[in-house]
Amino acid sequence: MNKKLAAALSGGAVLVVALTGCSSGSGSDNNDKLDAWAKQVCDAVQPQAKKIEAANTAIQKETSDNSAPADVQKTDAKAFQDMSDAYKAIGAAVNAAGAPNVDNGAKKQKDAVKELDGIATQYAGLKKQVDELDTKDQAKFADGLKDIATQLDKLSQTGNDALKNLEEGDVGQAMAKQASCKSASSSASAPATSG
Repeated sequence: MNKKLAAALSGGAVLVVALTGCSSGSGSDNNDKLDAWAKQVCDAVQPQAKKIEAANTAIQKETSDNSAPADVQKTDAKAFQDMSDAYKAIGAAVNAAGAPNVDNGAKKQKDAVKELDGIATQYAGLKKQVDELDTKDQAKFADGLKDIATQLDKLSQTGNDALKNLEEGDVGQAMAKQASCKSASSSASAPATSG
């Protein structure tokens, strides 16, 4: 059961990879404004990607041991809060960077920020659910975790259309050039180990 939660969680990292411009294309178009925008976003995303990765790792470690429910609860709650904060911060960074210098840039930016805020809200909701689980009843606790794993699974499979949309074409190419995006995407896409 705990493995299911860990597997669902590793899907969360996919969202970060979606944002960190791991698409590599060689754009001959030298767009300084767009490069500056990408650098600003990538530099802000990198620490958040690390935070999300650390939260994923903490949950996977805690769920792979036969940990006491109270320990699992504490770790999961902190991890979900960290993820919520990180997605909120990424949304704020994309918002602060302004619209990228591309067709429909303002709409793409607005949609991505809305999506990131939505993801942050969903993780905050999961934290609240974990906090409310009954750690004294192992069976109830396991059932509660199962529900959370199912929601996480859904969360990891939905919701990054606007992010993909934001980084199509020139934006993705500009982000792919940024060192901070490269390191964020490689750390966020590290394979999840099932313990």
